[in-house]
Amino acid sequence: MTDDRIRILLCDDHAVVRAGLLALLGSEPDIEVIGEAGSGEEAVALAARLTPDVVLMDLQLGTGIDGVEATRRIAGTTGTHVLVLTTYDTDADITRAIEAGATGYLLKAERPEELFAAIRSAAQGRTTLSPPVASRVMARMRAPRPTLTDRERDILGQLSQGLGNRDIARALFISEATVKTHLGRIYDKLGVDTRAGAVAVAKEQRLLP
Repeated sequence: MTDDRIRILLCDDHAVVRAGLLALLGSEPDIEVIGEAGSGEEAVALAARLTPDVVLMDLQLGTGIDGVEATRRIAGTTGTHVLVLTTYDTDADITRAIEAGATGYLLKAERPEELFAAIRSAAQGRTTLSPPVASRVMARMRAPRPTLTDRERDILGQLSQGLGNRDIARALFISEATVKTHLGRIYDKLGVDTRAGAVAVAKEQRLLP
């Protein structure tokens, strides 16, 4: 075993997926898997203890914190690079992961050679994006910023503070039904389907009041 191997921590809530990755990565002489995590919390703890060079991070991890939050905690407190490896390529997922500090974003449909190359790039702090992900990022950068009404901006501002619909309605002196209607329009304009996604895209595009 050599000292210059890239030390990898796997994080995926499916044991079969981890086993497949373990076998796949075992074929590369310069890559060593030093740990496996089945949850976000476990990944954070193992990353702190094992200090891997790269964490291969899935986004959807069942109960507990998701891959984005785990990425944020690992990237913010260690020198470890996080490479997202997922089946999800929505704008909101990509934006949240990158904002959380992910070094790269790879889809599970990529060829093994692409995964190996991405790991080596991530270990050196270089960004790697799957071609479909890179296309979405470029398209979003080129697209004009969505136009939100003043009321939609107000609601987004409340949303970014973690308020629920009832509290937003009280703060803005409107009904919960009105809040829901505006949220639907905000989601459509930002191309997201979750509250977290809306806040992430709004921050990315500097839409918050």
